[in-house]
Amino acid sequence: LERSTAEGDVSAMLDDLHLAASEADESRYFGHFEEDAVFLGTDASERWSVEEFRAYAHPHFSAGKGWTYKATERHIRLSPDGRTAWFDERLQNVKYGEVRGSGVLSWNGRWRVSQYNLSFPIPNKIASDVIEMIRASSKDQKDLEN
Repeated sequence: LERSTAEGDVSAMLDDLHLAASEADESRYFGHFEEDAVFLGTDASERWSVEEFRAYAHPHFSAGKGWTYKATERHIRLSPDGRTAWFDERLQNVKYGEVRGSGVLSWNGRWRVSQYNLSFPIPNKIASDVIEMIRASSKDQKDLEN
């Protein structure tokens, strides 16, 4: 593949991944993932295999409720052999505002997600406050478990 064509194909696949989620098209959405892919969600406990992530998403998708993330910026880097792509993207979501997606794609006749990481970028000026909130939440959870 020519590099510019490959980057365009990666971008088109990521756009379709997000579109499939917004249309609650479960088979199309999960068809974009490698069988052994990993999805890292926004909660520290969310490290899901495709099977686990699909089990989470299925009730939402089957009820016609997906999630909509629109890319506002995207960066793609290809390996020298053109068979691996790394990406990061800024996304907009109605509920969460700006989020970040990043990950790794592999080429095996078509681009598929090997790893996807969804995160909340935290502005530096409020990072200390957010960290304290996370610590307090973790402490509260541990107190409930004891």
